[in-house]
Amino acid sequence: MLDNQTVVEVEEFHFPAGPAELSAVLYRPAGKPLAAVVLNGATGVPRDYYRHFARWLVEARGMACLTYDYRDFGTSLKGRLKDSPVTMSDWALIDMPAARFEMKRRFPDVPLWVIGHSVGGMLMPSQDGIEDVDRMIGVCSGLVHHTDHDWPYQGLARLFWFGHVPFLVKVLGYLPGKITGFGADLPPQVYWQWRKWCTSPRSYLPEAGLTIPAPDWGRSRAPVTMIALNDDDTIPPKCVWKLSELYGAGVEKKTLTPSDYGLKEVGHLGAFARRSRTLWPDLVPAL
Repeated sequence: MLDNQTVVEVEEFHFPAGPAELSAVLYRPAGKPLAAVVLNGATGVPRDYYRHFARWLVEARGMACLTYDYRDFGTSLKGRLKDSPVTMSDWALIDMPAARFEMKRRFPDVPLWVIGHSVGGMLMPSQDGIEDVDRMIGVCSGLVHHTDHDWPYQGLARLFWFGHVPFLVKVLGYLPGKITGFGADLPPQVYWQWRKWCTSPRSYLPEAGLTIPAPDWGRSRAPVTMIALNDDDTIPPKCVWKLSELYGAGVEKKTLTPSDYGLKEVGHLGAFARRSRTLWPDLVPAL
């Protein structure tokens, strides 16, 4: 194990993903890393939110970590959001495999790991290149229907999918994050596809032609760990286990309780926040 005296080298760059170029930051040790980690972020969460966790991976685990923004989001945005044709499928089926390809190109002789936060782990079984993945870790990643939420959160979810939010998206031409309380602005088709999946009983599975378990995941012999937070109202543990079934038998399932780590709350987004660093050793095992 390394320590916080380890030198962390940081490189900001762009890499190709289909017709797009994605803005990325690579965190790595000075020497050869023990593993190359691709961190697929959650919907509406910018790459730099994960910077403290990425540095910890270098310092405490000796791993290199790639953080990046999906196309037409955050630092990868080009042009006006309302003109963007990008979908959530583009993020999952083009951008995420491209990020893995970039890390495999840079570090061909070390294990390739994927950490998927929320949507970052949701569509892995349907992606190209999964045979190169040596380990998969999903954090707060699940298949959720709006009725899966407990009240009163379910009321907020219904407003987000059926209330004033779709009206605003139609009027403005994009999802206005700050106005709606979501936080980040999103391309319009990302919102509409996301809405479709979260209001359909079987999420994106019919659209992708997938069954449970996903037959294509057999191309990857990577061990899978799915991690839920018991105070996550957005993706409750039962929804994480629903997604776990997609990966087939043998998935390691872990439920983390914030108080066990001296934390008052973690929720859906907090696992990667610096204040939650006490639980990071249980997210990523040492090599």
